[in-house]
Amino acid sequence: MTKLDGRRAVTGTSGGATVRAAVDAFLDAPAISGNSHTLRAYTNVLDRAAEVLGPDRSLADIADAEVGDALTELWGAAKPATWNRNRAAVGSWLTWCATRQHWATPTVPAAAERRREHNDDTKAVSRARIDRLCRRRDVPLREKTLWRMLYESASRASAVLALNIEDLDLPNKQARVTVKGGDTMWITWGTDTAHLLPRLIAGRTRGPLFLSASRPGPHRRATTDPRDLRPETGRARLGYDRARILLGRYGDGLRLHQLRHSSATHLGDANTSANVIMAKTGHKSLRSVQRYVKPGLAAVHQATETLSSPRRRG
Repeated sequence: MTKLDGRRAVTGTSGGATVRAAVDAFLDAPAISGNSHTLRAYTNVLDRAAEVLGPDRSLADIADAEVGDALTELWGAAKPATWNRNRAAVGSWLTWCATRQHWATPTVPAAAERRREHNDDTKAVSRARIDRLCRRRDVPLREKTLWRMLYESASRASAVLALNIEDLDLPNKQARVTVKGGDTMWITWGTDTAHLLPRLIAGRTRGPLFLSASRPGPHRRATTDPRDLRPETGRARLGYDRARILLGRYGDGLRLHQLRHSSATHLGDANTSANVIMAKTGHKSLRSVQRYVKPGLAAVHQATETLSSPRRRG
């Protein structure tokens, strides 16, 4: 059962799974429940979808068009990235129900198609800006370490925040993480992160790497997965929302995903091959990394300098 809220799956009187039961069964799958951030993200989306579809209805009675209507009602006015992400979450749930549980299941209709996301090549920030941020004296050690690791590993924030100390291989500057889809991979970091990590760990041998500043209240502690608590003190794992707020406090508009995006962009600017960037970031599709291997703004500026007269270059 999920640690998030302790719900129990039920089946309808006809013997088929209800919408609520199907959602709970999916959330209990190891690939989902094994990562608290993945679990929370899917829960937020599927709870809302189930409420619109009717939690006590049989899944087999739901028509494809109703799935599309629910998506439109919930996220039709959202940005393309939000629509695509939540549409994919609902689609993953329904596919799992059909292929893993062999339940009669609707599908996401063709009319609720994926929307085009417009790339913004200005999202990447300079290495100098990231360095200045992480060298500020007023930024706490925890935040510096998180931001350095996100940039140097080019990993998703959810995966890095889910790290436990037991996952770290400090001598080799690497850690084992569970990534989107439930796969396991190694992430690697550089000397700046390696310099900060021992100070952050401070002799700890187990539990979450990144901890909240204070212990959670009794209710939250009772509903928190024990894996997300430090056994000795009861302090909880630093969550994504809090990490986002902390970066907003110091980062002058910088967002967590921009650290990963900037890392991949800088690798592309350094003529790193697409295959290496895929291995570094964990992207599954070559198409996903094509935007990183095209020349960035720094490369364009450098090329522009070759057009200046020799006496005026530099």
